[in-house]
Amino acid sequence: MASYVFVTQWQFVAPVAKVWDEIYQSSRWPEWWPSVQSVTELRKGDKEGVGSIRRYVWRGALPYTLSFDMHTTVVKEYSRLEGIASGELSGRGCWTFSSADADASTHVRYDWEVDANKVWMRALAPILRPVFEWNHDYVMEKGRIGLHARLSPQP
Repeated sequence: MASYVFVTQWQFVAPVAKVWDEIYQSSRWPEWWPSVQSVTELRKGDKEGVGSIRRYVWRGALPYTLSFDMHTTVVKEYSRLEGIASGELSGRGCWTFSSADADASTHVRYDWEVDANKVWMRALAPILRPVFEWNHDYVMEKGRIGLHARLSPQP
């Protein structure tokens, strides 16, 4: 089985509303997250975005891309974004946001429970699992660095 559970935590010196906006507006991710090759809206959701479906194409440090559709199931402004993935990866992703002081700093947690559905990834998972996990961490660190730069005041 090629199932993975990842927990990523980011901390930013920025208001939760600003951090939320950058993550919520995933169509802008390619502007600051180098691993995101493209985001395509397939279906609009309701006014909060629940029910929307977007196709994401990712590329990490390894020489392959992954494509999956994310169906948004929960949107709680400044608090929680959740969705169900299908495609080359399938599973559940959940962003949570917290801030002790809404104007000072924001903690972001991303929980990603996912199955790799590419045949070659499933076949090689028993051997390459540590490499796939490292690649995931690489992708997320590139996102943290990119978002940090995006949130930082420009001179």
